[in-house]
Amino acid sequence: MASGIFAVLDDIAALMDDVAVASKIAGQKTAAILGDDLAVNAEKATGFVSSREIPVLWAITKGSFVNKLIIVPIALILNSFFPVAIKYVLILGGIYLAYEGAEKIIHFLFHRKQKTRLKTSNGEMKVIDDQEAEKSKIKDAIVTDFILSIEIIIIALSTVVDDTLILQVITVCIIGIVATVGVYGLVAIIVRMDDVGYKLIKNSKGEGILTVLGKFLVKALPWIIKGFAIVGTIALILVAGGIFSHNIEYFDQILNQIPFLLKEAIIGLTVGVISYPIVHYGQKIFKKNKEETV
Repeated sequence: MASGIFAVLDDIAALMDDVAVASKIAGQKTAAILGDDLAVNAEKATGFVSSREIPVLWAITKGSFVNKLIIVPIALILNSFFPVAIKYVLILGGIYLAYEGAEKIIHFLFHRKQKTRLKTSNGEMKVIDDQEAEKSKIKDAIVTDFILSIEIIIIALSTVVDDTLILQVITVCIIGIVATVGVYGLVAIIVRMDDVGYKLIKNSKGEGILTVLGKFLVKALPWIIKGFAIVGTIALILVAGGIFSHNIEYFDQILNQIPFLLKEAIIGLTVGVISYPIVHYGQKIFKKNKEETV
């Protein structure tokens, strides 16, 4: 009886060792995409009044956990019974990321001065209020997180694809939890930088090194947010280009004479520019038909 218990404990210890090794490898392979995820979501989780930053971030975090709960079992099932489908899921996700990156660039170049508006039932135009804009931004952030989460989970799964099912499940679950907690934990720290700065200034009574640090944090936050907006857009394009390059043979073979990152940027931006009018006007047609049926 005792020997049986020790044998089970040995098996558990061996499994934990395998999980630790697999999780380390998966973490290394997903590090780049996690960095992109941080940049993209930091940009999407900002731009709100101070009192709404944490509630908005918590709403996005909950959505991210739900995304992982949906993606992990589907990825495991597809990997077991229909592995070729994973490739096409990645490509579709890449198209969406490329579209979103191109949309940000096009909006910056041509629509910065335009206010976001919606049509009312009588055909008049109204500016979207803060609550509507907040819900829209949360929804966009969760959708983008869903696409990036697919990439993270599938890359993590690829590191243990030849191992046992239990090892696959534990590894992708660990990476999924770390991705959500780690990314949104760092985002929470970033968006509260100014509050920390104001408290340092207040507690130091406007004097000394703490005041200097506090003022730096307050002044640095807007620049950091702008930086994340730029980095997040670049990340969307590069992640999309990487997906196409790794999963479509034609894209893998073209532009081999230029640096890899530049190749990914060109591919991602090209697909994004092509997909933009299709998705943009498709959404308009869908909304118009929906309004007519109401």
